[in-house]
Amino acid sequence: MNRKFVSLTLLSIGVTCIWSVGCQQRDIPTLGKVSGVVTLDGNPLPGASIVFSPEEGRASSATTDENGQYLLRYTMDLNGALIGTHTVIITTAQEAYSDESGQGKNVKAKTELLPAKYHTNTELKADVEQGENKIDFPLTSS
Repeated sequence: MNRKFVSLTLLSIGVTCIWSVGCQQRDIPTLGKVSGVVTLDGNPLPGASIVFSPEEGRASSATTDENGQYLLRYTMDLNGALIGTHTVIITTAQEAYSDESGQGKNVKAKTELLPAKYHTNTELKADVEQGENKIDFPLTSS
């Protein structure tokens, strides 16, 4: 019985060590929570894709809802964006893509509603600070 107890104790310690190493959270950078509203000529812009690209590091992205509101995501599990200055791209175009067989999915390409100064030749910048950041984008079609 004593031998069985020692074996179970060692097994428990081993499982705990493996779990603590395997489940340890990676170093997560400091993020600022970023939300706001995107409008085009004063009207909410639903379905727009937004990308915040920092000078260094991982980008954050979002899609606007029916009210033009967005909340940036850094990863699937984390909302926010890296602290610092970001180049911002906003687009309404949607690219078609194909699966492994080369067959296209049922994704229709949408016409870009925004001028190039908001996407391919973006002039948009945003500063993200630690904490809450409300960053609205009042865009114009001209």
